[in-house]
Amino acid sequence: MNDGRDEQSFEERLAAAKAKAGLLDSETPSSSAPDVGKAASMATQVIAELAIPIVLAMGFGWWLDKVFHCSPWLIILALPFGMAAGIRGVLRFAGSKRQDGVKTDDAPGGSGP
Repeated sequence: MNDGRDEQSFEERLAAAKAKAGLLDSETPSSSAPDVGKAASMATQVIAELAIPIVLAMGFGWWLDKVFHCSPWLIILALPFGMAAGIRGVLRFAGSKRQDGVKTDDAPGGSGP
């Protein structure tokens, strides 16, 4: 049934085919595709950087409203601070990821002569 081919010749043919395709033993064809897990991790971190400060600021404003009996004014006042802190966190995260990537000398806002 094996038509004169043994296990050794199969392994040799498989190794030759992988070498021709440019694949190593540890690589798979999908390894050249974008890393979906890394992208999902970054998206989750951006959402957290934006949402957590807003929720904390609104919670703090709600607590102050309960303490000073001036509902809903302090929660409304705290919301822009939470939004600003969230946007600042997202920009800081994006800046750190940009430093990890390729830098260009002609980027806008860079220091000039």
